[in-house]
Amino acid sequence: MESTALSPAERTRALAAMQEEELDVVIVGGGVVGAGAALDAATRGLSVAILEARDWASGTSSRSSKLIHGGLRYLEMLDFRLVREALRERALLLRTLAPHLVRPVPFVYPLAHRLWERPYVAAGLTLYDSMGAVSAASRGVPRHRHLTRRQALSLVPSLRKDSLVGAVQYYDAQVDDARHTMTLVRTAVAYGALAANRSRVTGFLRQGERVTGVRVRDLESGRELEIRAKQVLNATGVWTDETQAMVGERGQFRVRASKGIHLVVPRDRIQSQSGLILRTEKSVLFVIPWGRHWIIGTTDTDWSLDKAHPAASSRDIDYLLDHVNRVLTTPLSREDVEGVYAGLRPLLAGESEQTSQLSREHVVGHPTPGLVVVAGGKYTTYRVMAADAVDEVSRALDGRVPPSCTARIPLLGAEGYDAAWNARHRTATRYGVHVARVEHLLGRYGSLVEEVLDLCADEPDLARPLPGADDYLAAEVVYACTHEGARHLDDVLTRRTRISIEAWDRGVSCAATVAALMAPVLGWSAEQQRKEVEHYLARVEAERASQEQPDDETADSARLGAPEIVPLS
Repeated sequence: MESTALSPAERTRALAAMQEEELDVVIVGGGVVGAGAALDAATRGLSVAILEARDWASGTSSRSSKLIHGGLRYLEMLDFRLVREALRERALLLRTLAPHLVRPVPFVYPLAHRLWERPYVAAGLTLYDSMGAVSAASRGVPRHRHLTRRQALSLVPSLRKDSLVGAVQYYDAQVDDARHTMTLVRTAVAYGALAANRSRVTGFLRQGERVTGVRVRDLESGRELEIRAKQVLNATGVWTDETQAMVGERGQFRVRASKGIHLVVPRDRIQSQSGLILRTEKSVLFVIPWGRHWIIGTTDTDWSLDKAHPAASSRDIDYLLDHVNRVLTTPLSREDVEGVYAGLRPLLAGESEQTSQLSREHVVGHPTPGLVVVAGGKYTTYRVMAADAVDEVSRALDGRVPPSCTARIPLLGAEGYDAAWNARHRTATRYGVHVARVEHLLGRYGSLVEEVLDLCADEPDLARPLPGADDYLAAEVVYACTHEGARHLDDVLTRRTRISIEAWDRGVSCAATVAALMAPVLGWSAEQQRKEVEHYLARVEAERASQEQPDDETADSARLGAPEIVPLS
């Protein structure tokens, strides 16, 4: 399979092709489930288009805990089927589908009680490991192991001695969720899907009771389009209810949004060779290794305000700091926090008032002829959700549609990744860069790494790091626009890279440089380039202001001070 570029020209071509003839299915929503469904449908031989109102993964799918895991707390809730399914998907992602984007990560679970807690936790983790697979090779991660208090403190020197009597270490996996979702879209396009971000569905086409397509506004040009399809798949996550309302009737089920926030702190603030998992009154709290940083999260609270830009309040931040500081020898303060991000989980509405108790199961429905809806679920099981949704689409299509084959379809950059990793020293020598730089790029692009490095070879200035964000090269900005569908400054600083949460100034110092690199690729005028920078700076200021507010309502009001970017006509 050849690499496919989500270039400006490809987006224009895709939008034109979508209007030429009736498609088998149009997917509304460019999060991980929609992207997974596009790949699933394309690899079954269906004609498919996927539309996203903003950027790929700009909602929930770029704001998760970035974990690929079975969910220990779901095991405790006796949801064995969900855990088994998620562990199977974890192994697939680690070993076959995306080994360049998904990697094992260890966690230490401190034990606070003598006698009963160790056997209780051990029983759960033994079951967790056993459900994952019957062998380490197929499981993809090592089995758990028991630690004495001394061993645990050796692994995690930052733990307070009085916070544990011993510990258990186990493994799960982590992912750069935004890059993974974008790579799903690229892979779907490589198999024939048509894809366009910044394309908002504004309504449905109807023939009587039947949905026959969608009305779309191209937010880059302002043009109105009509795209016809035999089936439309609503994969809009927390926006499911709003999308369903366009049909003029209530759906079969409702989706409730739960807000989770995360803090990003420098790696040197917590001395540890392993991640941490801690119990809270309601759920669990993770301290997750993330390159030169730690991600600390998450909260789980009901959210009924703006869904496009959920805001983290001062109370949310204090909650996380308070809980993690209970076990640290040197407490973290607000000054230690580099980045903050908030996301919304799409939970199926239930009887419970506590969002932490709502199901993470997913459902697929066919509420109206021509319209399929998929909702709920968790990031790890996106592929199963996508396959179930396309199964439902297939039942309504004429002719026999093959079963899903995505369990055997590596994403772009996965094929040849092991060989590329083994050759990293040779690659570093050939391109004249440090091997640590090649390793970082391999973890972002996999076997496509030479496409990025070739840009540096053609234009040596692109080999320089970005100001204030040394982990990223100028070439990655250009590549984000030519190959990864980035349309705006925010797309690059927030999702193609993670500068917005990894840099102390949240990307302010490199914003102008990045915009200047993007401008010639995207055909921006000097005025548009200036507006892109102004918009990003306003976004950072609004987010910082929201994080000083005491509650959700005031935080939401402050965050909405930075509106969406609008291209100049």
